[in-house]
Amino acid sequence: MGGPGANGPATDGDAPRRQFVKFSMFKVDPAWRRLPDAERVQGKRELVEAVDAMGSKMLIGSYSLVGIRGDCDFLLWQVSPSLEEFQELGTAIFSTKMGSYLTLPYSFLAMTRRSIYKTPDLTEPSESRLTVGPGTAKYLFVYPFVKTRAWYELDQETRQEMMTEHITVGRKYPSVKLNTTYSYGIDDQEFVVSFETDNPADFLDLVMELRESKASMYTLRDTPAFTCLAMPLPEVLDSLGAEGATVTQPAAQGAEGWTQVAALSDLPEGGSLVVHVTGEQVALFNVADTVYAIGNRCSHANGPLADGKVNGTTVTCPYHDSQFDLATGEPLRPPAVRPVPAYEVKVDDGAIYVAKAPVKSAPTG
Repeated sequence: MGGPGANGPATDGDAPRRQFVKFSMFKVDPAWRRLPDAERVQGKRELVEAVDAMGSKMLIGSYSLVGIRGDCDFLLWQVSPSLEEFQELGTAIFSTKMGSYLTLPYSFLAMTRRSIYKTPDLTEPSESRLTVGPGTAKYLFVYPFVKTRAWYELDQETRQEMMTEHITVGRKYPSVKLNTTYSYGIDDQEFVVSFETDNPADFLDLVMELRESKASMYTLRDTPAFTCLAMPLPEVLDSLGAEGATVTQPAAQGAEGWTQVAALSDLPEGGSLVVHVTGEQVALFNVADTVYAIGNRCSHANGPLADGKVNGTTVTCPYHDSQFDLATGEPLRPPAVRPVPAYEVKVDDGAIYVAKAPVKSAPTG
């Protein structure tokens, strides 16, 4: 499989923007499926509530591996500015009734940082390497990655030449988005790489072509590999089986369907603010005393939309000038072609509430 190489310290200027990233693969004890329906439903609800509670502090993506791998059943992709939140989430999960039936066969920890390699015809700001998170793609592919020691004995110019070839191959598959994170010294591997796409065949073809690149001969380890299906967490848990114990019914109306995210005084007219809703990063905008809420990460390259330029009811991504409608999340100008999530908002007694589930966006061409 393909993967990048890097070494050397990050600059001090990176520190405020860098993120910790964790991929946790859970296995469910078969004994859980033999429990009475009511116990399984209650256990799943407790688990969903525990993860939702942490979703106000960090990014959390959920994926099913049922029927795909035999050694784990689901994955939680977590992104946070601090390690402590990973520990807090793990404690919350294993403290639920369902948690007593869970094990963690695989757990990969990493951080974001800028690459030391130059990208040909670079148009993407280096800051974008410091921000990752679950996107809207249907499939996620994850694996750890380790280079041989011989790679680090090569001079920088030689490695740059190989990485330029590597990057050029990757650009032939624009439907596949790569997220590179670094594990030097904080976990067993050197990198954790994840790929998001709606087309698994494109990912397979990409990996096959990368096998023929010069850099591939310096790969020491790039397994185990995980193929994951993106789903809301209730659906992930329902995919574990046990008929009659589903929790995918719509969220209850009223307070349970909304998350209080900020005080209206925190968002003055013309301002923007980033909050977290059920594990997703959401950007709030106050335009002419109307509050809008859309996913904060640009669907093209994860640019922070809260930092973008607002013109009327549109926002322009600060990375590549993609433009989005604040009311619907629809892309109005490329390079982005996918919508970002749009959320209902209400203001009550000086507090801003955001719906826990985004409004469905109309399909784009």
